[in-house]
Amino acid sequence: MNAIKAKLPPMGTLGPFIALLGACLFFASQSDRFLSLQNFSLILQQVMVVGTIAIGQTLIILTAGIDLSCGMIMALGSIVMTKMGADFGLSAPVAIALGIAATTLFGLVNGLLVTKAKLPPFIVTLGTLNIAFAITQLYSGSQTVTDVSEGMTWLGNSFRIGQTNILYGVVLMLVLYLITWLFLRETAPGRHIYAVGNSPEATRLTGISTDKVLLGVYVLAGMFYGLASLLSVARIGAGDPNAGQTENLDAITAVVLGGTSLFGGRGIILGTLVGALIVGVFRNGLTLMGVSSVYQILVTGVLVILAVLTDQMSRKGVR
Repeated sequence: MNAIKAKLPPMGTLGPFIALLGACLFFASQSDRFLSLQNFSLILQQVMVVGTIAIGQTLIILTAGIDLSCGMIMALGSIVMTKMGADFGLSAPVAIALGIAATTLFGLVNGLLVTKAKLPPFIVTLGTLNIAFAITQLYSGSQTVTDVSEGMTWLGNSFRIGQTNILYGVVLMLVLYLITWLFLRETAPGRHIYAVGNSPEATRLTGISTDKVLLGVYVLAGMFYGLASLLSVARIGAGDPNAGQTENLDAITAVVLGGTSLFGGRGIILGTLVGALIVGVFRNGLTLMGVSSVYQILVTGVLVILAVLTDQMSRKGVR
């Protein structure tokens, strides 16, 4: 029996998967439509933007930081790439590259303020959230950019597996999770991210530059926000300056529900994907049941509190 227990993953890792399975079983009992492959494809479509943002958010939270600006940086990226194409006639690849460059630049600014100015990530990203929002509104004139080339919306196209339509954007999100999982698991820089989250001082004493690790994490996060911008444009077929106003909280919710500790140093990136799916499953299932969106938000809030409470209890148990 002890040998079997030793082979089992820790409950903190299994928890999100169990929660996802339980949610699926519950909603399957409430709606005949829930278990259809087309409905699961719809859930993936609905979470692909937030799920991609949450990759960057996970990297930051693993270092015991947090990024409140991620949603608005994503919105800024979508406006930059769509307006560059619409106003200057730039090709889709160039316009997309500029949009991702803009979000990556914001990530660099966040990282420099955290590492060089030694400001708390909460304060830094609260400030850049407002800055990104203002720039987005000013640059777009608070108008949605609808003149979008097909090259920017290609990821919104789908292919069929049997009778189910799968978006190319969903495939991109899943590939990004796989790449990030391999990066964190198999590379030295990935392991350094965990080390900084566990103990910055101990990591520094081993000869690792914690500032370089943190700066790299914020830059990487900015790049992921840019990719999320592209997925947002592909999904809605436009650049929306009012997008991103709730995605920051949704991304943090996905990370927390996925088992990543807000105190840093613990968590797996695939758990974040599960966390995003948990939110998507609850919203989809409650919609099929005819439950008001207000109650969907209420349930999401309760789930976050329970996830953080579980994390704190787990940390006390380790001690």
